Amino acid sequence: MKKMIIASTSTVHGGKYLDYLLPSLAHHFKDCSEILFIPYARPGGISHDMYTENVRSAFATINKAVKGLHEFENPKQAILEAQGIFTGGGNTFLLVTQLYENKVMEILSQVVQNGTPYLGSSAGSNIAGLTMQTTNDMPIIYPPSFKTLGLIPFNLNPHYLDPDLQSKHMGETRETRIKEFHAFNEIPVLGLREGSWLEVNGKTILLKGNLSARLFRQHEVPTELGSESDLSWIR
Repeated sequence: MKKMIIASTSTVHGGKYLDYLLPSLAHHFKDCSEILFIPYARPGGISHDMYTENVRSAFATINKAVKGLHEFENPKQAILEAQGIFTGGGNTFLLVTQLYENKVMEILSQVVQNGTPYLGSSAGSNIAGLTMQTTNDMPIIYPPSFKTLGLIPFNLNPHYLDPDLQSKHMGETRETRIKEFHAFNEIPVLGLREGSWLEVNGKTILLKGNLSARLFRQHEVPTELGSESDLSWIR
């Protein structure tokens, strides 16, 4: 049975890394003494070691050890044997490229489907959907495919921002970009605001946090879904 936390962000404004999620993570990973961290998204281009150390410090507060996937000679075996898995944020194009190049996209999906507890934030949440095509990231590298883990039956837009009616910015809003996606694709898209996350248990998908999420469907008016909503019906 799938056990997942899919978070819009790792850090809410003014907080420490993963701080707002730690009570939920303590329960989510209650049967895990060690977490396998996938650092491939490398935010700001930091090293895998530096990124893993940041995660290690955060998980130490709930008494969990952390090892980076890059530390293993055989990444496939490391994923198969992991007690729990966390994929961090950064650049989704880089993350997806690395998962394919290391030949672990499929095995990662399989172990999470089979019940290994999973945490994703930002880019690590983007890959939980059907494709990575609704990411906000720059295409700094060309992945072999846009297809991702397919652990939930829709796509995400983490860090979703509502239009600022007072802004003089003339570029596209997030809503406009998602409408552009729906000009060519039928996949539903959930705009996940900062501080919100999805809690997945088996086939149940609950929206957590204090804010609503915005659901976009092709040829339909976007709708707001309140906190604690069951999103299992979205297809």
